[in-house]
Amino acid sequence: MINLNTLFSAACTKASGAVLASAMLATGCVSPIAGPSGQYASPIGNAPVTANPTPYSEGLVCMGHFARSSGYRAPRIAVGRILDYTGKADIEGGRRVTQGASLMAISAFAKSGARLVERFDTSVSELELKYANNKLIGDDVPEDFRKITAGSIPGSDYYLVGGITELNYNIRSVGGDAFIGDLDPTDTKGSIGAKLYVINVGLDLRMVETETLEVVDVISYQKQIIGREISLGVFDFANGNVFDVGVGGRAQEPIQLAIRSVVERAVLEMMANLYAIPSGDVCSQTEGAISTNSVTGDFVPRGAPLEEYNGPSRAIAANWHDRRDPTLRGRN
Repeated sequence: MINLNTLFSAACTKASGAVLASAMLATGCVSPIAGPSGQYASPIGNAPVTANPTPYSEGLVCMGHFARSSGYRAPRIAVGRILDYTGKADIEGGRRVTQGASLMAISAFAKSGARLVERFDTSVSELELKYANNKLIGDDVPEDFRKITAGSIPGSDYYLVGGITELNYNIRSVGGDAFIGDLDPTDTKGSIGAKLYVINVGLDLRMVETETLEVVDVISYQKQIIGREISLGVFDFANGNVFDVGVGGRAQEPIQLAIRSVVERAVLEMMANLYAIPSGDVCSQTEGAISTNSVTGDFVPRGAPLEEYNGPSRAIAANWHDRRDPTLRGRN
């Protein structure tokens, strides 16, 4: 006598195994046992690291080169706290805007050729000073300790502080949906939809003279951010089968990159004020020399001649990538 429960259980087991195998094939090679490499699965994606410029990065770079070529002594700049004052946060995702605006400003000042002094995070320096004061830090000389020298830390001429003060949702949005088809229920039907929406971010920054605490420059900027959504669907009966196909896409200008753009525009205008540069015409005077600068920063090499400066190569996506750099390809 055939046991129906046994047959049903076996069929379910085979079906479950087939579904599991199909899911594993669809999602890639995943094993519950680590392979020879010590991993359960290899991560996807192989995009190289690239530079992260904004539309104002080139202006910062050419301004810094113009200041150096004209013999202008760049001021020493310190960057303080540029905090998020919007108060906008998701229940699960945390803060909606970046908490690293100060770091963006430091990078922007580096592009402009300013001389930077660290005031944002001095925890390591303060700890080293404490150890040196207790004669606990030794340098290369045996049985010797680091001396604390008065006046060894250069001071800043100006410092930058401020905050991100605006994040406004849905300044304006527009959208539409349409359904197309005749009265025959078996004929092809289609739908299409599109939406656009606009938000914005804003910040307020001020530059302060360090010795007198006089506010010498104040800037308030905002930038609008656009997003879009498009959908398309088709529904049809064919040969006794039902086909329901939908495609679509969403895209939004990155909020954090918009904040970086606002920060770089503000830093550019402030440095133009310090350099006494009235407009972007200075970039035409540095044409042909921009190749010696980099939108990732602009620092001279330490302990090497200027000809070995790697600023321009920092923005090349293939550099140092084991599959893209021809000098590294084939070594592994």
